[in-house]
Amino acid sequence: MTSQPITTGPVLRVPPASPAAAAAYFGASLAFHTDVSDVAAALAAEGDPGFVLLDSRSTASWDQGHVPGAVHLPTALIREQAANLLDPAVPVVTYCWGPGCNGAARAALALAELGFRVKEMLGGFEYWAREGFEFETREGRERPGADPLTAPVADGACGC
Repeated sequence: MTSQPITTGPVLRVPPASPAAAAAYFGASLAFHTDVSDVAAALAAEGDPGFVLLDSRSTASWDQGHVPGAVHLPTALIREQAANLLDPAVPVVTYCWGPGCNGAARAALALAELGFRVKEMLGGFEYWAREGFEFETREGRERPGADPLTAPVADGACGC
């Protein structure tokens, strides 16, 4: 078997990491992040999901829509209120608006600095809604249809 040479186009101008380095990087990434579908599956399963879901946005944003069962604690209040609202023995999954916002990362950092084990929910509230999961507003619960650009509409499972 002959191997094909690696080209120097824009994708491979910087060569891929070694398999060992890639495994270490992606393994570490999964220790810090989860996604909307995995959080939704954990919350829908019977029993305790094993984590607290924390919405780190403002009250106005929370009222506009949030994941049912989430705890509301804006990032600016974490240092003064986290100890009263959260159990340090229970991991926390943070979310904010979406991929264009780093509020969930700032919230996760503040919690980690206080000694909490944390993960960030990639996609945030935007992808929660876009993937068609139920959310709560001041007026009640809503369940939008899934955006076919973000989630499979036929069977609900992407297979990843």
